[in-house]
Amino acid sequence: MDKHAGILSKNPHSNCPHILKHLPIWKTQELYYLRMQRSREKMERGLFEDQRLSQRRLRVCVATCNRADYSKLAPIMFGIKTHPDDFDLEVVVLGSHLIDDYGNTFRMIEQDDFDIGSKLHTIVRGEDEAAMVESVGLALVKLPDVLQRLKPDILIVHGDRFDALALATAAALMNIRILHLEGGEVSGTIDDSIRHAISKLAHYHACCTRRAEQHLIAMCEDHSRILLAGCPSYDKLLAKHHKDDYMDIIKSWLGENVKENDYIVALQHPVTTDIQHSIKIYGLMLDALVTFNKRTLILFPNIDAGSKEMVRVMRKKGIEQHPNFRAVKHVPFEQFIQLVSHAGCMIGNSSCGVREAGAFGTPVVNLGTRQIGRETGENVLHVRDADTHSKIYHALELQFGKRYPCSKIYGDGNAVPRILKFLHSINMNEPLQKTFCFPIVKDNNSQDIDHILETQSALAVDLGGTNLRVAIVCMRGSIVKKYVQSNPKTYEARMALILKMCTEAMQDAVRLNCRILGVGISSGGRVNPQEGVVLHSTKLIREWSSVDLRTPISDALHLPVWVDNDGNCAALAEKKFGHGRGVENFATVITGTGIGGGIVLNNELVHGSTFCAAELGHIMVSLEGPECSCGSQGCIEAYASGMALQREAKKLNDENMLKVEGMKVVEPITAIQLLSAAKLGNPKAQAVLNKASTALGVGIINILHTVNPSVVILSGVLASCYQAPVQNIISERALSSTQNIKVVTSDLEEPALLGAASMVLDYTTRRIY
Repeated sequence: MDKHAGILSKNPHSNCPHILKHLPIWKTQELYYLRMQRSREKMERGLFEDQRLSQRRLRVCVATCNRADYSKLAPIMFGIKTHPDDFDLEVVVLGSHLIDDYGNTFRMIEQDDFDIGSKLHTIVRGEDEAAMVESVGLALVKLPDVLQRLKPDILIVHGDRFDALALATAAALMNIRILHLEGGEVSGTIDDSIRHAISKLAHYHACCTRRAEQHLIAMCEDHSRILLAGCPSYDKLLAKHHKDDYMDIIKSWLGENVKENDYIVALQHPVTTDIQHSIKIYGLMLDALVTFNKRTLILFPNIDAGSKEMVRVMRKKGIEQHPNFRAVKHVPFEQFIQLVSHAGCMIGNSSCGVREAGAFGTPVVNLGTRQIGRETGENVLHVRDADTHSKIYHALELQFGKRYPCSKIYGDGNAVPRILKFLHSINMNEPLQKTFCFPIVKDNNSQDIDHILETQSALAVDLGGTNLRVAIVCMRGSIVKKYVQSNPKTYEARMALILKMCTEAMQDAVRLNCRILGVGISSGGRVNPQEGVVLHSTKLIREWSSVDLRTPISDALHLPVWVDNDGNCAALAEKKFGHGRGVENFATVITGTGIGGGIVLNNELVHGSTFCAAELGHIMVSLEGPECSCGSQGCIEAYASGMALQREAKKLNDENMLKVEGMKVVEPITAIQLLSAAKLGNPKAQAVLNKASTALGVGIINILHTVNPSVVILSGVLASCYQAPVQNIISERALSSTQNIKVVTSDLEEPALLGAASMVLDYTTRRIY
């Protein structure tokens, strides 16, 4: 190399101008370019190093304390294990996993082929309040050495156990990032305080429900670090509960003579803030179960203060020797799923009853206050003050053997992919120091890891005479995606197509970041919405009477299902998205192929004693009018429906009285051609349309005089033709007190789909006994 280049490479002042000025110009330029080249090489090395660091595997430590939290953490651990290029998994086991009396459940972790990096014996026996405190202290003494050796980038902690509080405290003090699962929920006992304390220590949150997310935001947690993921256990339980060998599992735990839906699963834990009362409830539950005389699988309580006394009560009553009972310390999660999903009832105060059991529609009797604030599906019957054996027994009588719509309040089976994506996005270079968002909580929609709105949505199904339509409808009333296929003629083909289209829509919903809350179905005919059964359908939909839509669809999709008449759905659509918003009393009249509608009084949809209220198309306006599809004469539908107008159009065409100058008549003759002829001045067509308008107007006057709504909303393809004539007829013929009631046309393009969706989007339930 040139000696001047050597000077440049060795002399610390070689970049100084006073050295360069003594060199020839060509040499100066050469040194300049050499220096620039070396600067680029250094910068590229730096960029490569930064890229290498950013692409290194994230060292994730998952700490599990007991059988319950492992069921939530295991799906994440399996997910991490399937991405070895992205994550390095370390497993720490502590708490009741390592205690023989609680089943030595660490073995199931080993059976799942996870390498346990550290086992920490942290439980001080005694099962009282002091022992819980001492256990936290012992864990805090032992954890620093483990965390210092493992040096994780992030620690995943679950739930609300005192062991988890020790984990979060140690990690926070050692500047280790913490991801907390299931924060923001409200249950009862000391668990709430522990859960919220862990949330304040944690840097990131993966919560299960939108309400939990709002609670975390209200606790001033940074909403950009909150992921609405759903419960990880749902990923596994929704995929596994339809196993073919479930009867073998049931028999292995409960005996050969046990049948599906004919046994009970019992799981009761202590309430640490009122131990004596929880022990009393436990005894009353056991007495009720003995009296109820059904085969029962009873699991030992957890390790909380009071559990030792509860076990004494169980043994004093001879439960372990009773022929109807099988008392066990632990059941593997996959088998426990089968046992709960096919049980006749679950009883106790475990979170599994108010969370996972809802995914199967299993009836649950929830005792006491331990889960008092949990979000639940309609499968849960709460016995808050379980102060007598007879009250618990009666609750069992009410619940045993029922099936409820499947609920996905706590998850949709896609939590693990969301959590892995969330972990992968964490920037390890961002400040570790937490920041809190103290401004007022806004009513915001959650963001997934790409900060794209994940929208609360419904699957809406419209069963028409010609087409079967399914749509994903978001909370704001926008149709995200719609699917249309010809409606099959037979019951079997129709049900198969509904399930196929709904399954396709659910798969698309994940890609579209839509959270499906349930399924709403709009059907013609008379519907019992309480049972989800179509009682009698219209002639357009054959083989569709006494059909239970709720059960097969709910069972197949693991979603709650609501069903109602298409006229009622149109009214619900107006109430949520249209002219009925904020209106306490209104009527919706559908003017389409037939005439239908719905009536809302005092903000409630009117169904009637036999579910045939608001059959507005069959209000009689003449004793000797044309024959109606219902078999009567003189109904509004016989005059003003699309079918009635089509009938009159065909008559005029047969008499060569339909066509006018400027109009082209083509087969088949439809109501649209009658409307065109009337618009072009055909007097016969105008007379038919005037008669239809008068019949509809008189029928609506009857509605005004019967229920006195504030507004009448005309919906359907003929609404714009009828609005002005009907308004005139009301002003001429109605009582003076109702003449000023407005008739408006709907602005909604898909009232049946939107109404079906609104049943899902507006539904909440709490059952308290």
